[in-house]
Amino acid sequence: MTWLKWSVVPVWLLSLTGAIIIGALAAPGMRITWLAITLAGAVILTFVIQIAIQRKERFVARATASIVGALAVVAAATAIFALI
Repeated sequence: MTWLKWSVVPVWLLSLTGAIIIGALAAPGMRITWLAITLAGAVILTFVIQIAIQRKERFVARATASIVGALAVVAAATAIFALI
């Protein structure tokens, strides 16, 4: 479980940090574009972390948890930005 937690949390934090920065700095018309770029960065970071760990066990579970969590953060930010 420790490999799962420590390989997933940085990706979620990147997504959350990116969403907060986008909300504070991006023009309203460009927020969706920047959120998509943030999600792409989260996917790339997921695979970089998983390759760096060099463990085959539960690779799919770790990668899925990272990407789905990042997607949930970006989706929540999108919903909030749609209401603002």
